[in-house]
Amino acid sequence: MATSESSKPRATGAAPRYELLTLGDELLLGLTANGHLTFIGAQLGRRGVLLQRNVTITDEADAIAAQFQESWARADVVITTGGLGPTCDDRTREVLAMALGQQLILDPVIEQAITDRFAKINRKMTPNNLKQAYRFERGEVLPNANGTAPGLWVEQDGKVLIMLPGPPNELQPMFTEQVVPRLAKLRLLSESEAYVQIRTAGVGESMLETRFQEIFSRYPALSIAYCAHQGQVDCRVSSPDKTYGMEKLRSIAQECATLLGDDFVCFGHDSLAKVVADQLKGSGRTLAVAESCTGGLLANSFTDICGASKFFQGGIVSYSNDSKMLLLDCPECLLSQHGAVSAECAVAMACGVAEQLAADFGVAITGFAGPTSGGCGENPVGTIYIGMHAPGGDWSRKLTYPGPRGTVKVRSVTAAIDWLRRELLREVRKVPASLAN
Repeated sequence: MATSESSKPRATGAAPRYELLTLGDELLLGLTANGHLTFIGAQLGRRGVLLQRNVTITDEADAIAAQFQESWARADVVITTGGLGPTCDDRTREVLAMALGQQLILDPVIEQAITDRFAKINRKMTPNNLKQAYRFERGEVLPNANGTAPGLWVEQDGKVLIMLPGPPNELQPMFTEQVVPRLAKLRLLSESEAYVQIRTAGVGESMLETRFQEIFSRYPALSIAYCAHQGQVDCRVSSPDKTYGMEKLRSIAQECATLLGDDFVCFGHDSLAKVVADQLKGSGRTLAVAESCTGGLLANSFTDICGASKFFQGGIVSYSNDSKMLLLDCPECLLSQHGAVSAECAVAMACGVAEQLAADFGVAITGFAGPTSGGCGENPVGTIYIGMHAPGGDWSRKLTYPGPRGTVKVRSVTAAIDWLRRELLREVRKVPASLAN
């Protein structure tokens, strides 16, 4: 691996300092969310590294140079995102090469990869794309299987510079498949996850801490961190000073899971939908969904999972009363008497979609997501009804989620998936032990 003569090892035992520079006017203008901070921070955190700082800066050369020089002086690892493309506002490569005193050289391997990619997608390659074929003279290339801008890796002055392209579909696989293993090899992060995560649903953050208190009080050297999502709470259990090994941490986490019962979702990072998908595939059952106010968000949660066709029959978005009658066979008299936002309608939708799509389970969501239209009397804005059709019967639930429209939709989907998860657990318990093995 090419390195500068001035490179020197980090002080033994010192925790490496990581800084992230996210570049792009679109971030500062609010046109694009800074998902890179969320993703990279989480990936580093899993390996026992706390990202010390993230700075978002403009595409201007002077701003990039000034911030990089500051970060390079204080950090062991500097990660940059964005500014590696072919256009005039992509300046990161050139500015950082000058800051490090390195030349940029045209790499024929990169050039060929860019040419091949344009041929593959049947598009004409313009001359400015060759700008992406340059690399640092004393650096390495991180191949980009999903785009034309490769990542760049430089080791100099006892530090590491990692430059990644901006599009998340390019950056994320490069980071997990190339960057993390390289950093682990340099012992700049742990080779495996540094904590055990307990994922829960249906219990609030404060209540979860109260329930775990008796267990955690027996292990004073534990480090505990809670992270609340919409309808879910994660608890991370670690031992930064290595008082407890990973095997002991897993044992403690298992105590917590046993205590939680059905409120325990999984260990690790699987989504509720992924957990339910595994349950359905394991039991050979199928699912169909019907949605009104969530507009396809529930179906999308399952189709995001690779191999969803093994258990997911499909979804129907029936927003109007006419579509509920036409697509789900909801009786007109039911809608007239009880309304589209009602327990009766939710059950009819769940039964209708299971029947139409020949599924074992049908889950439906209807409600008033707000913030201004809909809602009255006993069903104010934020009222949600979830319907379920299962082999063991048909039910509905009424929930109320005050808040913005997007929050109501996400929490409704989370509640629906979690209810299905619990019903699948209940179905398993009904099977005699001799048949379950």
